[in-house]
Amino acid sequence: MRRYTLKKLIHMQIFTFLSMLILATACGGPVKKDIVNDEGSLKLAKTINDPRFGSVRCSLKDRQGNLWFGTTENGLYKYDGKSFKQFTIKDGLDCNNIYCLLEDKEGKFWIGTEKGLCLYTGKSFNIIKIPLPDNLPPNKNPYQQNHWVYSILQAKSGQLWLATIDGVYISDGKTFTHFPMVEAANGFMTSNDKVERIFEDMEGNIWLGGRTNEGVFRYDGKTVTHLQLPVLIQGENGPRPKPHRWGWPQMQDKNGNLWFTSWGGAYRYDGKTITGFSFKEGITGTMIAAILEDKKGNIWFSGDGLYRYDGKSITPFTAKDGLAILGGWSILEDASGRIWMGTKENGLYIFDGKEFISYSTYKE
Repeated sequence: MRRYTLKKLIHMQIFTFLSMLILATACGGPVKKDIVNDEGSLKLAKTINDPRFGSVRCSLKDRQGNLWFGTTENGLYKYDGKSFKQFTIKDGLDCNNIYCLLEDKEGKFWIGTEKGLCLYTGKSFNIIKIPLPDNLPPNKNPYQQNHWVYSILQAKSGQLWLATIDGVYISDGKTFTHFPMVEAANGFMTSNDKVERIFEDMEGNIWLGGRTNEGVFRYDGKTVTHLQLPVLIQGENGPRPKPHRWGWPQMQDKNGNLWFTSWGGAYRYDGKTITGFSFKEGITGTMIAAILEDKKGNIWFSGDGLYRYDGKSITPFTAKDGLAILGGWSILEDASGRIWMGTKENGLYIFDGKEFISYSTYKE
């Protein structure tokens, strides 16, 4: 009888999961599955010149401790600590390109996709259509004729907030009200696409941000306040540095500091002072897309590289640590303290405190 260590079993399960990622297709396409052997020897295979394959865009740890991963091209995965289960359009999703996840107070899962919004009750997927107001400017982008949902938040009030390609919406789960954002002259992909990330702080303020705005915006339930951000330089040590002063609202740490990210680095806001973290502070990559505060209070920055901030200094993790350039989009910590990183082109990484484990390989 064969015996495996816990670490070996975990490796086998993840190999099995990621080997399946390449076997599904994009929105509306057929889904195929392969059989892998008990050793889980297959790795995630992705096309070198096509960043869609191998992308893990969002992740979530639910209240039961299950981990959820939203991918591009390959749908949604649930990991219960023992095995992975895949959900695709065959199971009722409207699209296999997943961009955001939310577990609401009732335990239902809201899934933002490139085509719109889905609700998972634990048994079935329901496609939810967000009705657009009659006075909404038309989408004139010929390449993005969809209803992309980027970010979902459930506020303390119970209301859902959604950032979409058609603008920002507030919902009670049944009806949707458009929340106008007029500060940006033009959206990123449409004239209505002004916000890409939404976050609620401990006091119940809603923070909104997107790449076409300068700074971030705070909504206190009555008025919207614009918070300017200092310029951070993307590629400061490169041949073509580019300034940024927009921010994606990401999280609030245990000390009450708010954190925003951009392609130039990250910002910390303590309610009075804004502190930038970029090249001079040790973030040498060109963008930060996700932030995590772990159980020990360390702040992790994931983007073009991975960085850990202990409150005093920043520690970068590089190829010598077993980590490729990430293009990181999501990051979470599981119950055991392991860090899971979903990336744009390099699949899924896990950091167990000592080493990085990659389950990706290129396929020509």
